[in-house]
Amino acid sequence: MHLVAGLPPMYRIHTVMQRAETMPVLTVQQVEQFVTEMIGEDRLAELRKLRNMDFSSQIDDVARFRVNAHFQRSTIGLSFRLISEHIPTLEELYLPPITKTLVDVPQGLILITGQAGDGKSTTLAALIEAMNQKHPYHIITVEDPIEYLFSSKKSLVEQRELGRDVLSFAEGARDALRQDPDVIMVGEMRDAATIKATMSAAETGHLVLASMHAANGPQAVERIIDVYRAEEQGLIRTVLANNLHAVLGQILFKRIDKEGLIPACSMMICTPGVRNCIREDRVHEILSIMQTGRSEGMCLFEDAILDLYRNGRVDEGQALTHVSRLPGLKRALSA
Repeated sequence: MHLVAGLPPMYRIHTVMQRAETMPVLTVQQVEQFVTEMIGEDRLAELRKLRNMDFSSQIDDVARFRVNAHFQRSTIGLSFRLISEHIPTLEELYLPPITKTLVDVPQGLILITGQAGDGKSTTLAALIEAMNQKHPYHIITVEDPIEYLFSSKKSLVEQRELGRDVLSFAEGARDALRQDPDVIMVGEMRDAATIKATMSAAETGHLVLASMHAANGPQAVERIIDVYRAEEQGLIRTVLANNLHAVLGQILFKRIDKEGLIPACSMMICTPGVRNCIREDRVHEILSIMQTGRSEGMCLFEDAILDLYRNGRVDEGQALTHVSRLPGLKRALSA
């Protein structure tokens, strides 16, 4: 939901923007009152200074929201994303079957990649909840903001929110190492400091889950390596080759067979061949290994999107939107 002064509320429902025509146009004062009620006068002053703020908000017995407050045309605008109280299972998310095995990985790094809005946070939450139900772990999450609320089951789950409990993702990842964790979840590897702190945590024998804005596994590997100086890149390739376990990439599509969204996924599993490519600076060869690694649980976006299209879950128009960056998909659709 989007609240902007001078317009009625706008909603994005299953990827489509819609205007709430029956509701009145919002005033500047109304939008400012909404945000003040959610964050208070002190944090409103901080918002005026920073011009942007992420936080969570809850209406008791109704819903939780992930909220972004920002300025546009010198007035406050609000974007709300609905957070379900139900943490979905891995099966409910239509993820590749091998995703279930990631719950039992004892240490290393697991990455979830995709663009904003492609469901990375939901997949991370599903993985954490599956571990919470199965293993006696101490799980620490660092989030911006806290989205899904976990109830400790077999695991003890602690959730830290940027701005309230910790100052940055990088600091949260470093702090967690002194808090006796088994699993650390870093909401987003968004800058060099966070990437380096996350890599350090994975290298010390913990299991680290994180999300990253990258198209697929090979691009995620390149992004991590590129934040290091040239003289450090040989070492970080070795560290990454030894500790990266899997990269799950996601693209969300609007379903045509029923209401809702469904992901097309790529999966890179760090087999010995993939590890050698990372270690020896042959990342460009990994896509070929993924293409021939289906028996080991790997898959490419081209195949996943084509499968959704052939099974009547997405239409050709949606599939074609990704043709420019997935040339193999164009050939498959033409066939």
